[in-house]
Amino acid sequence: MSISPDEAEEALATIQRMSQKTRHSIASSGAYIFLIITGIIWLVGFMANQFLYGAIVAYIWIGMSLLGSALSILLGTRMGRRVRSPSTTTYAKRIGIFWLFLVFYAIAAIAVAQPADGKQVTMLIILFIMIGQMAMGLMLSFSATWWALPITALALAGYFLLPDFFYLWMAILVGGGMIVLGLYIHSRW
Repeated sequence: MSISPDEAEEALATIQRMSQKTRHSIASSGAYIFLIITGIIWLVGFMANQFLYGAIVAYIWIGMSLLGSALSILLGTRMGRRVRSPSTTTYAKRIGIFWLFLVFYAIAAIAVAQPADGKQVTMLIILFIMIGQMAMGLMLSFSATWWALPITALALAGYFLLPDFFYLWMAILVGGGMIVLGLYIHSRW
């Protein structure tokens, strides 16, 4: 079976329209807010790792994570009421399951690798998150994929070249990066 150039062009245009509709749906759903919340948590948490010592660091991470979880549940519940589309619900469930499995595999990899210190654990977590972000970008929009490669490269550079400032580097790069990405999705998608 042969496809004419016009048919191929029409099919590509349809795919592009659907991709744009999906990106717009995600942006208008408020999903960007979760990136901003996570970015703030990581920014504050990594700054604590860099500048504070002892149990206070764990308390800051726990407190920020609980606050972020509570905000995410509250906002997710409120936003979920606005989303009525069955296809959006299906995508949201699949995305949630994907991230749940990715977290499981990250925990398993960390358990198997038994990193020597917190920096190695942090780097492994960041690598898994970037893999997840790449997968989401490939599924939803290539424009959400491009940023994961330089962040991964910069995170690895910070890990190997700036070990004394690694957590500060992660606060700015990853926490700040998530905040910027959330704002970008909100304004450009």
